[in-house]
Amino acid sequence: MYDSKAYSAASAISPLAPTTISRREPAASDVQIEILYCGICHSDLHQVRDEWNAVMPAVYPVVPGHEIVGRVTKAGSAVTGFRPGDLAAVGCLVDSDGTCQQCLDGFEQFCPNATFTYNAPDKHTGGVTYGGYSDSIVVDERFVLRVPANLDLAGVAPLLCAGITTYSPLRHWGVSAGMKVGVVGLGGLGHMGVKFAHAFGAHVVVLSTSPGKRDDARRLGADEVVISTDAAEMEKHAGSFDFILDTVAVVHDVNAYVQLLKRDGTLTLVGAPVDPHAVSAFGLLFGRKSIAGSLIGGIAETQEMLDFCGAHGITADVEVIPIQKVNEAYERLLKSDVKYRFSIDMASLKEG
Repeated sequence: MYDSKAYSAASAISPLAPTTISRREPAASDVQIEILYCGICHSDLHQVRDEWNAVMPAVYPVVPGHEIVGRVTKAGSAVTGFRPGDLAAVGCLVDSDGTCQQCLDGFEQFCPNATFTYNAPDKHTGGVTYGGYSDSIVVDERFVLRVPANLDLAGVAPLLCAGITTYSPLRHWGVSAGMKVGVVGLGGLGHMGVKFAHAFGAHVVVLSTSPGKRDDARRLGADEVVISTDAAEMEKHAGSFDFILDTVAVVHDVNAYVQLLKRDGTLTLVGAPVDPHAVSAFGLLFGRKSIAGSLIGGIAETQEMLDFCGAHGITADVEVIPIQKVNEAYERLLKSDVKYRFSIDMASLKEG
């Protein structure tokens, strides 16, 4: 074991504060990574404040962070894909059983024994896993990803969650040129959905409650912007969408978006409100429409996404902050006061 500097929350009402945690020494199949940047995900805030208690109760102290980019410092004797000095990334998962059908199919995120990057039972230490708000991490090579060298590392970090969360459903439901695709919400997830859908060649429409986001939506790749509170505007688009990606993480009227779908169209939820949505069966029955959900992506698909980003020059739009401003960032996140993700410069940990 060795000591690692980190920021953690001691309780649901405690601010994140400096601490020291223990990390395992790299075993034969492990990669040790010096963390350079870590993105802030809305799920970090939910976990730290124990807002998902019914599903994923927090175990304190919590060291959040599952959007990790860094440089390899050590590689175990059995590691074949990484060596010291390589750029590397870690997303939401650090382990799975590797033997269940989900893992064999490349869907490690659905493995019943998946180990999340933080706040999950850690078989190596007997405690819980600690995330990327720290100066280093040790992860089995199977869950370490290669980072395209041409991309800005601060903007790469959010790809490990916001990126794969939006890329995976767009790929799974076959978004391609000639399709009309809606993206509900233009935040941390939504702005990535727009970038990917545009890169796939779709006609992209942002569905937003904020008229002030029109120009930014177009800058990010949207072809149109529809203000979802304008009934007349919404009616013009009724029955015209092949696919809609709903990124909003609070309860809202999903039925309004179901009405926009074509026959056999799909509305996929990637936002995770604490409370359930109310859904009208009739909206689905007439048109054989579907509401679906999607959770991050498997390791191979996440690597595919990073490679796609490298080929197309895609990164998240980020505001880089020092770790000392993380609590302020959480408060701003609640107000949607960021374009569009925070990325922590972990070099700031050295400043105390």
